[in-house]
Amino acid sequence: MDSRIALVTGANKGIGREIVRQLAGLGTTVLLGARDKDRRERAAADLRAEGLQAVHPIALDVTDPETIAAAAAEIDTRFGRLDVLVNNAAITGAGRVAPGESARSQRPSTADPAVVRSVFDTNVFGVLAVTNAMLPLLLRSDAPRVVNMSSSVGSFAAMTDPDGPLADLPASAAYVPSKSTLNAMTVQYAKEFRGTKLLINAACPGYVATDLNNHTGLRTVEQGAAIAVRLATLGPDGPSGGFFDDDGPVPW
Repeated sequence: MDSRIALVTGANKGIGREIVRQLAGLGTTVLLGARDKDRRERAAADLRAEGLQAVHPIALDVTDPETIAAAAAEIDTRFGRLDVLVNNAAITGAGRVAPGESARSQRPSTADPAVVRSVFDTNVFGVLAVTNAMLPLLLRSDAPRVVNMSSSVGSFAAMTDPDGPLADLPASAAYVPSKSTLNAMTVQYAKEFRGTKLLINAACPGYVATDLNNHTGLRTVEQGAAIAVRLATLGPDGPSGGFFDDDGPVPW
């Protein structure tokens, strides 16, 4: 059991909810962030019914500065610090793609800039806004950890390997570039806070069956959440500015 305080965004379902479950199972007090009141309240209540009493819902829309500021203020008032931030909230832009295209196949030549912008608003700018709002609280921690939930599709090495598993993945102007940008931003945060106690890394959960891919993934949410929990609980000698999956570093 520990006394850490963690915040997980986009946590009312899928990998985010499982990250909450696993962190709470370690004794961490976990704030389950989500924008929909009914869904976050229900998710938190269900986890508490499993015996995870230290799970608490918190209103948070990563694209809404007011809810971000309110969440930071609430955490400050209740706990005075934050030890772990998991930036999990993400969208693909599904439902707004051209006919015949999938959620991750927004071809650059036909992409709607509004769709690309909406995906970046959540997957990149949302992470930036939440992280910066929580930084004063994180820097009060003795061992602050930030985990950005990314994807192997954000790897330039994987996407440009003609013989790799992603070679046949359709081109995307929205979701895929958003994850590449998230990886790059993770590196820059790590560079800024080099030499401090704050460790920030990107996590690849693998192809997990969630609503994000209409449950076509091959891995369970339990498997997908494991790398995030591992990075959230790194010791003082842990890495920072890296991109990891279950097997170790993922090539950039």
